Amino acid sequence: MLRTMLTDAIWQKLSQLMRHSGRVYNKPEHRMTFEGILYRMRTGLPWRDLPSDFGHWNTVFRRFNLWSKKGIIDLLFKCLSKNSDVEWLFLDGTIVRAHQHSSGAASKDNQAIGKSRGGNSTKIHLAVDSCGLPVYFELSGGQINDVSHANSLITHSPQSEYVVADKGYDSEAVRKCSENNGAISVIPRRKNSKKGNEEMDWCLYKYRHLVENAFARIKHFRAIATRYDKLEQNYASMVNLAFAMMWLPMWID
Repeated sequence: MLRTMLTDAIWQKLSQLMRHSGRVYNKPEHRMTFEGILYRMRTGLPWRDLPSDFGHWNTVFRRFNLWSKKGIIDLLFKCLSKNSDVEWLFLDGTIVRAHQHSSGAASKDNQAIGKSRGGNSTKIHLAVDSCGLPVYFELSGGQINDVSHANSLITHSPQSEYVVADKGYDSEAVRKCSENNGAISVIPRRKNSKKGNEEMDWCLYKYRHLVENAFARIKHFRAIATRYDKLEQNYASMVNLAFAMMWLPMWID
C-alpha cells in the first residue's frame, strides 16, 4: 500500500479552503489527486512514473498545472499563514540545484533559473515568523544576492517589530526599509564597517536558525531540494505546497 500524507482532518481543512476559493468544485477524486501531487513532491519522481493508485499521471499533472495557474496552491499557503506571529521576522535565502529536466521551457524568461558556480540553480528567498513558520517567499536565479530581495520580503510580509538577518543583508537600504515598516533591524555589520556592532541584539540574533530550520524541513521533499519543474510558476506552487504542509498541523485540533 502506498504511503500517503493526508489524514481525514487535514484533508477536510484543505478541501474547505479550496472550495471557499470559488475555483475548485467538491469532487471526491480530488483527495487522491492531491495525494499524487504530494507523493511527487516527496519523492521527486517524473510525473509519468506516478503510481496508478493516484489516477492517470497526466490527469494528476494537468490538475496540478491548472491549480497552479489559478493560484489555488498559493492561496492555500496564504490562508494558512494569515495567523502568523510576526513580532520577529527572520530573512534568509537558500540555493536549490536545478536538474537538467528543468531546462528547456518554451519561454524567453529565465524561469528563475540562473548560472552559479555549481551550475544551473534557483534561490528561494524566505521570511519566517517568530515561530519559524514561513510567511512569504520569492524565487530568483541562484546567482542573485540575498540582499537584492530583502526590501521586497520585508514590505510583502506582515508588519513586524524586529527584522533579523545575517551579514549578507548588511545594507543601509535594508535597515531603512525595516525602519519605514516600523521594525528594528538586527543585522550585523561586516568587519570592515566603520559603525561596528555595538547596538546589536546578539541574544535575538541567535534565533536566526529558525529560518534555516524552515529550509531544512522543506528540503525533506525531494522535488523541493532539487528543482525538476521547467516553469517558475509550477516550482513556486511546489514550494507553496511544502510551506502549507508546515502550517497545517497548527490548524488541526
